[in-house]
Amino acid sequence: MAATVFTDLQQIKDSVGKHLGHSEWLEITQDRINLFADATGDHQWIHVDVEKAKEGPFGAPIAHGYLTMALSNLFLPQIVEVRNISMGVNYGVDKVRFPAPVPVGSRVRGGAEIVAVADIAGGVQVTIRITVEIAGSAKPACVIDSISRYLA
Repeated sequence: MAATVFTDLQQIKDSVGKHLGHSEWLEITQDRINLFADATGDHQWIHVDVEKAKEGPFGAPIAHGYLTMALSNLFLPQIVEVRNISMGVNYGVDKVRFPAPVPVGSRVRGGAEIVAVADIAGGVQVTIRITVEIAGSAKPACVIDSISRYLA
């Protein structure tokens, strides 16, 4: 079950500035990184060449920034659920930042906060700041201002 459950759009509007909770922790494996590289065609050595990456600037392969960002689609449903709507859609992102690399073997999770809500025809547009944390790291891996639309 999601950390926060909304049963109507007004509850979402009333939650601007509130932290919604966290997802489960997820270990970033080399297999996941390799699958993402295959899916996107991004086979840069810092991601997929384990031996060379050990000698590189991060001391190990690191996850692609866009892989880390894409995990927001895994994390967000664990954090928030909106009930009694006809549809929810991913509308895009306003801003994405990658403050820290995610070395293979790291554990990451998402936290979320509603930063803005605007009325749209038939529903609301919600900006949710998703912060992907790395266990044991002072800096987050990724901060995403994700935009969703929830229609009544």
